Amino acid sequence: MNLSQLFSSLVVVSALALASAAGAAPRRVVVASGDCKDAELSAQTKAFYGALVGRPGENILTAADFSERLFPQPSGSFEDIQRQLEAAQSQFYEARYTKAAQALDEVLRQVARLPVGEARWKLYVDTQLLQALNHRALNKVKESDDAFRNVLRLEAQYKLDPDLFTPSTRQAFEKLRKELARARKVKLSVKSTLPASDVFLDGRSMGQTPLVLEVPAGTYELTLKNGDAVSFPRQLPVQGEETPVLVDLAYEGAIVATPFPCLASSVDGDRELSHAVRLGGTLGVEEVIVVKLERTSSGPKWLAATVLNVEGGQKLRQGGFKTQGLDAPTESLTALVDFVTTGKTQPSLVVLNANTAAPWDKPSAASASPGTDGMKAPSEVAAQSGAVRPLRAVSYGVLGVGLAAAAGAGVVRLAAQADYNELWKNHINSNNKINADDTEGRALLGKLAQKSKLLTGLLIGSGAALTTGTVLYFLSPTPPPVSVGVSAGPDGAGASLSGTF
Repeated sequence: MNLSQLFSSLVVVSALALASAAGAAPRRVVVASGDCKDAELSAQTKAFYGALVGRPGENILTAADFSERLFPQPSGSFEDIQRQLEAAQSQFYEARYTKAAQALDEVLRQVARLPVGEARWKLYVDTQLLQALNHRALNKVKESDDAFRNVLRLEAQYKLDPDLFTPSTRQAFEKLRKELARARKVKLSVKSTLPASDVFLDGRSMGQTPLVLEVPAGTYELTLKNGDAVSFPRQLPVQGEETPVLVDLAYEGAIVATPFPCLASSVDGDRELSHAVRLGGTLGVEEVIVVKLERTSSGPKWLAATVLNVEGGQKLRQGGFKTQGLDAPTESLTALVDFVTTGKTQPSLVVLNANTAAPWDKPSAASASPGTDGMKAPSEVAAQSGAVRPLRAVSYGVLGVGLAAAAGAGVVRLAAQADYNELWKNHINSNNKINADDTEGRALLGKLAQKSKLLTGLLIGSGAALTTGTVLYFLSPTPPPVSVGVSAGPDGAGASLSGTF
């Protein structure tokens, strides 16, 4: 298979995977926004969610699915998983190796869902070491060595307990340690949008951002923490000469899954809605319904719901009603749900036009007379339809991501071309094949396959981001003149965005 055929097949596979994922996605997700520890906000958002899922035909992402997609939780406590490991150990000592292997696979799956830190890393190491012994008992030497490597690659000085491991096992372990010490390392650089964030690989603390490590090639689970902010756990392939990673912890760390999906709000309104739209894209839904508990300077609070279209980044409609305490008025809640899902107005609704401020933004809203702003009673609902704020800031961000991906694609393409030329010049025989004993040529072919996969992902991501950013840009009123440029040459690639902002 030549390089162009490899690129084409990867594009087709990626497109089919994306289409399949899109077809199965729920249509909407409900998230609270504000103080995620506020019991009143959580209770009222759950009430809104309950009224929404009670409507026929609504396809809403559940809170459990939200958590599973972003922050998978273990099926039991740390102590429960420890007991599962002890049970697997008993099966190993009883020579029930197949059952022990199945149990250990499940323990590793559950360990990966535990909070990162020293306790998790120790449990991970104990499980991998037992897995290695069990594989050796099943004559699976390669799998056993892989389990040992999973420990040594992040803790090169780890020593086996001579009371628990035989001399031959310790000898094999020491051999693997020396091999890893001699093996080529990959430069892994990790940065975060929140400074001095703690970096964890496979649950083990490795230092703080900005962090540069030299690690063996392979796949690692990467997690970042900064105070209460925790990133989405991600499987990170570390390969090539260098693997740079930038984690937007300011965004990922603002999202929590318990007691209800929530976006911690400590930024301005446009940035908050931008985060909500991005969250919808991460979850693969069409619309995000953001529920907030708005507080005025005096008088009752307002429960407000904003519907955001993920693909266009638009605010579709917004509504709210006055509320007090943990329980929302049922009649008002039903009216609000009906409005945000269908856009249909009712006699009990007061529809605000795009130029009218929301009542919870008015200091005197609670005390104004009915003739002043149209508010009739605490149970009445105020609503606002249509996009109300410029999408310019969002469009710049999305265009920037697209440009960065395009520039990255140019760099990868140049690197792939150099490997491609080397392959054809020195490793392709007269039959247009690579000799069976040409290990260097086969390694080059493997590198080309990896780079083509990365190039395909960057091109797809760049196209999607640039298209979305362009749409958002032209949807924003009176856009300023902006010029966009992308360039690639023998010395590298670059991108630029200029204009009056």
